[in-house]
Formats: sequence, structure tokens, C-alpha cells
Amino acid sequence: MIDRTIPFRNAGLDALRAALTLLVVLHHTAITYGAIGGWYYREVPTNGRLETQILVFFCTVNQTFFMGLFFLIAGYFTPPAMARKMPAEFVKDRLLRLGLPLLIFGVIIGPATIALAAVARGREFGATLLSLWARGTFEIGPLWFVEALLIFTLAYVVVRPICVKRRFPSNRIMILAAVVTGVAAFGLRLVWPVGVNAFGLQIGFFASYVVLFVAGCAGASAGWLTDVPDGQRNLWRRITWLAMPVLPSVVLLSPYMPVLGGDTAGGWNLQAVVYAAWEPMVAWGIILSLLHGFHRRFLRLGPIWMALARRAFTIFIIHPPVLVAIALAWRGVAAPPLLKFAVTGGMTCLACFWIAGLLLRVPAIRRIV
Repeated sequence: MIDRTIPFRNAGLDALRAALTLLVVLHHTAITYGAIGGWYYREVPTNGRLETQILVFFCTVNQTFFMGLFFLIAGYFTPPAMARKMPAEFVKDRLLRLGLPLLIFGVIIGPATIALAAVARGREFGATLLSLWARGTFEIGPLWFVEALLIFTLAYVVVRPICVKRRFPSNRIMILAAVVTGVAAFGLRLVWPVGVNAFGLQIGFFASYVVLFVAGCAGASAGWLTDVPDGQRNLWRRITWLAMPVLPSVVLLSPYMPVLGGDTAGGWNLQAVVYAAWEPMVAWGIILSLLHGFHRRFLRLGPIWMALARRAFTIFIIHPPVLVAIALAWRGVAAPPLLKFAVTGGMTCLACFWIAGLLLRVPAIRRIV
């Protein structure tokens, strides 16, 4: 998340990445209490109640943009980071900063989170963890993002696109990018439906991730992420608001109109088509609005935001066991899912902020993350 090899930071982008990291924590908290998605511990099953459907919609909208925006920002900083290093040195640096956290999570933190979640099913933490290690379990969890970013970064070293200064992409190009993303997402989901992993990656979502990472690389020299044209931002924000109710409407009407039926996860059906096309139409406006808003709001970072930005990557790595532990601590308390979502999410963000600060006092950890 925070790349300290880049000498001149942008306060708005640093704050945005920090905020997105907390959104990841809240996203996984929502799944804990009823939203759709894979997570280690699910206390409330997804059902038709309004509370869980609100969390489902929250996660569905998040999924359109938040991880793609991470890839856009990562791509934006990739060309300048490589420009200051020889290719071999750059690759070595990426393997250290991305590969080592991935390895630590896969071998230690991931299995520990699985064992912790198993406590809710009456299993003993230590015995479960030892069993997982004995089987050679490598649990990638949310660090699939780090795995994918490492792959994208190494691909950039090989392909090395020419990033000359160019204008911000026109609306025609952005519409074309949205159409290509939607078509590619639909095609990928015919083979890898949403929820199906391959090598720890949900390939069904990767159409937008690739498009946005490439866009970040292409716009690095021209400052696309800090110079969003007002006209295009306003247009795509309106498109987002117009597109937002389309998918929920199709899903709600499908029981009464069979032609609208199907599975949004993938396949030859209308819901899968609508979902694949809906995602970029919603995402582009949210992304442009966030880039503009954070760039205007954060000309410089205050002490809290500076600390949060510095700890963002560490928070991303450690949040799974912290979230599961806090949710388990009061699983016996009867409370509405939305209340539990708010309390557990808030406490997890605060706890991760504090723990990350302690970890970053260790010189070896501080040099890597």
C-alpha cells in the first residue's frame, strides 16, 4: 500500500489508500454479519431480511471499485518506482516487499485465522493450527491482492509499456474501456464464476483489475490520478447514480419476470450479463469522484492520517485474525446485524491501527512494510 521507495508522496492518494484499507476491513465485517462473500467466520447467514440485504448491497457496490482502485493506484506508482532502479533491482525489491508478506501470511497468519474461526465450531485453536501446519496448509486469504499485484508488476517489467505524457482519456475511451471490461468479465465468469478461486485468485473479477492497473501505468507520467477533468468526473458520477439501481431492480423483479432470472455469478443468463456490464458503469464514477475528492481535501496529511497511511499495508495484512477474534469475543450477545457490523468493524479498525503501530516499531518489519 505505502511504497517508501517513491520519494515524493501525494497526500490525497496516500489518504485514499488508507481509507480503502479501512473499507476492506468493513467489507469483511459485513460478510461476517450477513453479506455475500467468502470469509473465515460468518456469524449471520445471508437471508432476505432488510438488515442483511443492506450489507449485501454495501459489499456489492464496494466490489465494483475498491480493489480495482487499489490496482489503479499501484499501477500509477509502478513506472516511477521502476525508473529509479535497474530491472533486476526493481524485481528484487518487489519480491521482498510483496513476496515476503505473502509468505508470512500464507504460512502463519492465514492458518492461525482459520484455526481461530474454528473455535466457533467447538474446535481447539492450538490443535487445529498444528493440524493445518502438519498438512502444509498455505492460506492466501485477502493477500490474493498482493499475489496479483506481484504478478502484474513482474508482467510490467517484461512488457514495459511506453508511458509518454498524454491527455486524460476521453469519454469515448472510457466507455470503450467499460464495455471491454464488462464483456471480458462476462467471458471470464463463464469459466470462473464469482466465488470460484484459481490459485487463490477470483479470476472472474480480474477484467477490471487488469484494465485499471494498465490505466494507472499509462497515466503515471501525465498525472491522471491527480488531475481528473471536472466535466468527465461529473458525467461519470451521473452515470453511476443512474446505473446503481439497475442490478438490484433486475434481481428484485426476477421472481416475477422469468426472463430476468439467472445467476449473477456467471453463465449464459441475463443477470450475469447485467452484473458484468453494471460493475464498470458504477465503478468509473465512484473512482473519479474519490480521486478528485481526496486530492482536493488532502493537500497535506495531519498526524492521524499520516499514521494511518504509514500503517495501511500492515493493517491490510493483520486484519483477518483481529476481525475474527473481535467477532468471536461477543458472538454470544444477541444484537441486530447492523449494530454488530458497526461495533465490530469500528473496534477492528482501532485495534488494527494500534497493533500495526506496535509492529512497525520493529526495525525488520518497518524495512519491509
